[in-house]
Amino acid sequence: LTLPQFVQLLDNFVGEDISLPTVKRLTAFIKEEYKQTEEEKRKQLEKVHRVSHVAQRKRLLEALFEKWDHNACGSLDLEEVVAVLSSFKGGMGKEALMKAKEQLCSRYPQLSRVGKLSPKAFQTFLELIVSEFTGNEDEIIDNLVRFLTTSVEQSGTKSLQSSARRKWLQDIQQVAETSGTSMEPVYKAVFKALSQDMEAHGDNKRISAYIALLEENQLSPERGQVLLRYVACTADDAPYVLNQVLHRDMKGVSFAAIDQGKPIYVPRVQLHGNIHFWNSDCPVEERKGSLLVLPLHDAFWRVFGILGLDTLRDQCEKSIFLTHEITFYEGVCHAFSKAYHHICMRENVLQVAITALDWLYPRTPSIHTVTTYLVAPGKDKNYDLCEMITTDNTGQKEIHSSPVVLLREENLLRDYLFKCTESSEVTLTSVHGEHHIAVPLHDLSRQTLGIFDISIGQHKKLPPQEQKDLQNMLKMVQAACSEILQRTLEETEPTQVLEAERVANVRHAGILFHRFMLQELRECV
Repeated sequence: LTLPQFVQLLDNFVGEDISLPTVKRLTAFIKEEYKQTEEEKRKQLEKVHRVSHVAQRKRLLEALFEKWDHNACGSLDLEEVVAVLSSFKGGMGKEALMKAKEQLCSRYPQLSRVGKLSPKAFQTFLELIVSEFTGNEDEIIDNLVRFLTTSVEQSGTKSLQSSARRKWLQDIQQVAETSGTSMEPVYKAVFKALSQDMEAHGDNKRISAYIALLEENQLSPERGQVLLRYVACTADDAPYVLNQVLHRDMKGVSFAAIDQGKPIYVPRVQLHGNIHFWNSDCPVEERKGSLLVLPLHDAFWRVFGILGLDTLRDQCEKSIFLTHEITFYEGVCHAFSKAYHHICMRENVLQVAITALDWLYPRTPSIHTVTTYLVAPGKDKNYDLCEMITTDNTGQKEIHSSPVVLLREENLLRDYLFKCTESSEVTLTSVHGEHHIAVPLHDLSRQTLGIFDISIGQHKKLPPQEQKDLQNMLKMVQAACSEILQRTLEETEPTQVLEAERVANVRHAGILFHRFMLQELRECV
């Protein structure tokens, strides 16, 4: 137990109406009776050492990845890494390298197709190489890291450029973590990163930028099974680009970038002959400049849209995109993908919560209100609680796409919610005579992802059947959320059980709740 969990356990055990002398007797009893054997102490110390060692290695390899990824594109070229590693230990480790590469491609099947290493795949690769050598594992990995570090020494200018770019990409992720389920702040953060880089490292070129996402073409499938819908763009282009739809049978290179899974660069659009110009007001003789279209990949390297940039608004005809700029834009795509899928994950979690509450309310008349919160990073390594769904005693819901943010110092009467977040355990309390049950939703590492704040009014506890239904609902929600989070991992392909999951092109997360409920029933029969 962590300290917050221990405190919460005792708090739940003694309840609210217990006297101070009784609390003192309980603490004296625990001090007297709790004994830890030498074996238990040893195992605890070993566990602490092991966890610390794993975290230290992870930080070491993340820092090495960043050093190699000097253009902040979010991935490394597998063959480039293999070429450098082939001379490790004077080339004596080539057999170990090939074995590790084979195992890596087996674990990440998409590698043979795309040849790109994510930070996690890079770490796995190095650990597989180390496992093929005999000797002290820590010593081998230290030597390997030292060897790879000296292979990519950077100049001071390059290092500053890399640091600035990494900061702008981190800003995109930070915005995603604090904007609830709204994509608008993320789009703005992407365009801000592009603008900042253009000012600092791109000769202050004037660019237009736009994001288009793939959709199923339901209205005119004869024009192609999918279409591209332009969901965001730089402000000046909004009248011409925003909400436009590009079909496969229209001019353009976007679908070629999607099919190839690689950026397509057109240095002179006026000479290309297959470019779609959204601004029909612009005279043909003024349609000059460069165009770059980059595919957006998910964690499995499947394309789900494009990021486009052009210099048609720039007065300088020779305005082109340089290699280091294009590589950075790939990093922007990677950062946007992480942000986009983070928000999709949150939407799916909330959809599960909505479905679960719809199931629960008719069965539990004693429940007055339920408020659903998601945890978001706050200032100075603290966290905030984002109020996402409020459900009244009739089951009517209010859903906030831009969340109401609770700050701890401003919500002393709701401090039980923050205690629940810290302990990641159920917290019971009463506020002005109204009893509350705060139940955490866990992420895959058992940290608090969200909270159900359940008010049961004047009742100190729910009737037995209602309590059972509530526990069942919470169990299914946790199982569904764990699967949603599992799907975001690179090495995990989605599991589909119900036919509805296979049919739905964008799987309805609420189906997961009913699937787990159905599986529970099958096991009970």
